[in-house]
Amino acid sequence: MSTSLARRLRHALSDVFALGYLVVCAGLMIWVLVVTVTDDSGESMAGVIPALATAPFSLVMLALPESTLGIVASVVFGALVNATVIGLCARALRRGNRPDPA
Repeated sequence: MSTSLARRLRHALSDVFALGYLVVCAGLMIWVLVVTVTDDSGESMAGVIPALATAPFSLVMLALPESTLGIVASVVFGALVNATVIGLCARALRRGNRPDPA
């Protein structure tokens, strides 16, 4: 990975909107884990909420074999990709018509 690409990813993921999105996604995952552990029936559908919050990329990863680790990995992957897109868009909107210095 080139340093320019690594720098852009670092800037995108350190944007306040991207970080806020990641905090919300982490909160949803904590909530899902608490609800799933405390649910005695085993029929909790709480895992749908973080999957939808990190769509469309998390839905692509749900093709992994069904397991708790696969679901968590799909949500983490979707959250990171979406946060990168959010950070890049926020940076482009702040920059306006000025050229990108990076």
